[in-house]
Amino acid sequence: MSSVAQAELRQSLREAFGPRLREGVPLAPYTSARIGGPADFLLSVRSGSELETVCRTLWGLGVEFRMLGGGSNVLVSDAGVRGVIVLNQAKDADFAITDQQASVTAEAGASFGSIARRAVDQGLSGLEWAATIPGTVGGAIVGNAGAFGGDVSQVLKVADILQRPDRREQWPVERLEYSYRTSWLKRHPGEAVVLSGTFGLQKATQDATRARVAEFGAKRQQTQPPGASWGSMFMNPPGDHAGRLIEAAGLKGTRQGAAEISTRHANFFINRGGATAADVWALIEKARQEVRRQTGIELELEIERLGEWNVSRIA
Repeated sequence: MSSVAQAELRQSLREAFGPRLREGVPLAPYTSARIGGPADFLLSVRSGSELETVCRTLWGLGVEFRMLGGGSNVLVSDAGVRGVIVLNQAKDADFAITDQQASVTAEAGASFGSIARRAVDQGLSGLEWAATIPGTVGGAIVGNAGAFGGDVSQVLKVADILQRPDRREQWPVERLEYSYRTSWLKRHPGEAVVLSGTFGLQKATQDATRARVAEFGAKRQQTQPPGASWGSMFMNPPGDHAGRLIEAAGLKGTRQGAAEISTRHANFFINRGGATAADVWALIEKARQEVRRQTGIELELEIERLGEWNVSRIA
């Protein structure tokens, strides 16, 4: 973007949003791996209605933007992000329980794990698998998040979707065209925003739901490393596991700067403190190249890159 265009964008945004507009904001504190340069412009929203208004306004101005929730599925470049980031902190949730059925409707910025744990504490089953995963409801809906045999496509009933420029609709789960770790929304970035999602639950008991969460939590603790990371870096190829392939390639424990391929689970990349996005990208490329060289399998990223990247290859 030219300096003139940048100045015009800044003026338009200042006129539309006033003091709510923040400029030059480092994004690392808003990501689970604590990595990322500054956003030119950042707008925080704290309710679904505020999110809708901000998105409609930006689309009306012809301004492209990217959503950021828990920052657990993005690698933000060291150079940062040109343009606008909308930080979604809309976290309201409402549980509806009758004699026959139960559900929870949660705004897109709510912690998906927190919503799952609240369901468990009420003896409601269906989201136990999600109680220990990172990220927000919106990110989970976009990426069809899953763990321990469960995923969003199995429990989501309807998503409240805002499509550019100004159409708001209730999308049933079928319309999201889910498959493994992807959806229509993920395949069409910038075309729509998740405002909230409604998940179907079943009545159970606190003892039963808490026991399942404890079981999943123990498995996660045994197999997955603590620390600043993204969760799974690559999607599992058909019939295999990305972690097994990276480990078989001899890359467990490989470091680049302060970034490391975990010694506990090779599909987890860890920020040991002070890692840069360039460090992480170098490890990603090394893992891809070695797995491709040894097996012919092309690993696909589960996370997304965000921002400016001075590299020729686009994931």
